[in-house]
Amino acid sequence: MQNSISIEIPADVPSSMKAEYEKNYALATHKTGRLMLFAGDQKIEHLNDDFYGEVNGQAIPQDDHHPEHLFKIAGKANIGVFATQLGLLAHYGSAYPSVPYLVKLNSKSHLVKTSQKDPQSTALWSVADVVKLKKDSGLLIVGVGYTVYVGSEYEDAMMKEAAQVVLQAHQQGLFTVLWMYPRGKAIADEKDPHLIAGAAGVGACLGSDFVKVNYPKPKSGSSAESFKEAILAAGKTKVITAGGSSKGVKEFLQETWDQVHISGCSGNATGRNIHQKPLAEAIALANAMSAITLDGKSVEGAWGVYWQGMGKENEKAMKSK
Repeated sequence: MQNSISIEIPADVPSSMKAEYEKNYALATHKTGRLMLFAGDQKIEHLNDDFYGEVNGQAIPQDDHHPEHLFKIAGKANIGVFATQLGLLAHYGSAYPSVPYLVKLNSKSHLVKTSQKDPQSTALWSVADVVKLKKDSGLLIVGVGYTVYVGSEYEDAMMKEAAQVVLQAHQQGLFTVLWMYPRGKAIADEKDPHLIAGAAGVGACLGSDFVKVNYPKPKSGSSAESFKEAILAAGKTKVITAGGSSKGVKEFLQETWDQVHISGCSGNATGRNIHQKPLAEAIALANAMSAITLDGKSVEGAWGVYWQGMGKENEKAMKSK
């Protein structure tokens, strides 16, 4: 593990909640200041597209057909925090009490396209709902998350909700992650580095501890270099990257290493690349990503963690991926 850091507590965390905030933040980041977020919010965002059928010509494994697969991974892998909606957490969380949870407060499906209507995603639950569930259930809820679509004609409503979510969460000692996505008819290129940096800066202005953004795709130069603009724009707010669509394991580990160790981002938020695998392999990949994000390992070191988790008998098969 990387050396422990000193946690800077935002001024909107009341003195009575500073110890709670520090405990939650330290637990989620393994005291490194970096976050390995396992994303399990896609069952609303992408409906069943990510969990049943095929991806890149390969069948999605049966493990992933049932929502408990997400909790099984979170319960055994070395993650920082598992993000999911309150409804799933209420049904499955009690069977996995040692998992640190982040409750995603808003979500929408992908059925209504931008060509029909600019995206809008308002809160399904409040911070008060989360705090009550935490108190009643004893679950290890350490934070909350919210998505803002910057550039949507409804951005003002989402920004207002997000600002209140951050303020109310801090008042309860919870840390926050804002999903900051440029999206809508006004957005020509969602992966533009300059626009992504702007969205990261908006998240900082809303007071979030972390912002989750897409990895940029510049018209020239490298993604890793262009991503540095977003890290600077966010200032004290830490930037983590969305994992994106499924890709080869070695390629994904290299991309993760570049994001953390070249760009200077503070972690990743990965869903499909982890859960669209049988349980043992999903756990192995999550552990490999944590090795890079939290332990500072090289790509080769993380690759070793991955196939070690798969078992030595699978080493040749893993090295071909």
